[in-house]
Amino acid sequence: MIAWYSPEGEVVGEVSRVRMRAENLWHGCVVIVVRSFDGSRVYVHKRTDTKDIFPGLYDCAAGGVIDAGETPDDAAAREVKEELGVEAPLTPLFRTIYVDSDTRYHAWVYEARSEGPFTHQPEEVAWGGWMPFEELKAKLADPGWPMVPDGRAIALEWLRRGA
Repeated sequence: MIAWYSPEGEVVGEVSRVRMRAENLWHGCVVIVVRSFDGSRVYVHKRTDTKDIFPGLYDCAAGGVIDAGETPDDAAAREVKEELGVEAPLTPLFRTIYVDSDTRYHAWVYEARSEGPFTHQPEEVAWGGWMPFEELKAKLADPGWPMVPDGRAIALEWLRRGA
């Protein structure tokens, strides 16, 4: 079960992931950008082709849905450990929303600094590696780069806010 949110960002109950996807219900997500210790690189990964939303596309953040009864901070620590196999201090950056025809959610965005080693969750991550920060900025500006649309939107907001 996952936390079900109101459009205003308050938890209103819990709902199954299947129902949330089928009815495009508001939910909460955490987004964790992992940078190298010196900040010059960002860890980028490709989602598996079996993901329920945006399969096979690239992302520059780990993350996922907030479970029922879970805080955003707890979800962020869980997700970065599950997806990338790392534990690192998390710095909260900002909160935003993402809405399209397939999904709508409240996002808590964090940054973590780590050099790895990384261990990918096989159900979630098909490939991962470091990308120079400047290269990532160029790819984010390229609409032809196959990146998850929510990840692109949130990463562009991250850059506008002074990443």
